[in-house]
Amino acid sequence: MNTTLKLRDPTAESAPARRPRLAPPPSLDGRTVALMDIGKSRGKEFIDRLEDHFRKAGVATRRYAKPTNTKVAPLELMQRIAAEAELAVIALSD
Repeated sequence: MNTTLKLRDPTAESAPARRPRLAPPPSLDGRTVALMDIGKSRGKEFIDRLEDHFRKAGVATRRYAKPTNTKVAPLELMQRIAAEAELAVIALSD
């Protein structure tokens, strides 16, 4: 039996580049974590909970949101996140 398996790249990159995984920081002390809502249902609730946990741990957060869940985040938004935070959590709520 010959079956073909197709894998799809969820990043929406037309020519994905291989990038090594960055090592996680040893600590979140003094760092800012970006919390991005992608616009799916209940994503805001999920981010609210994450933000509460981070705040209790003394970790600074900044919130961001994609304009729509049907498209990739605009380059300007991604650049702003990269400039304002060292780490990011993307809220997938499905």
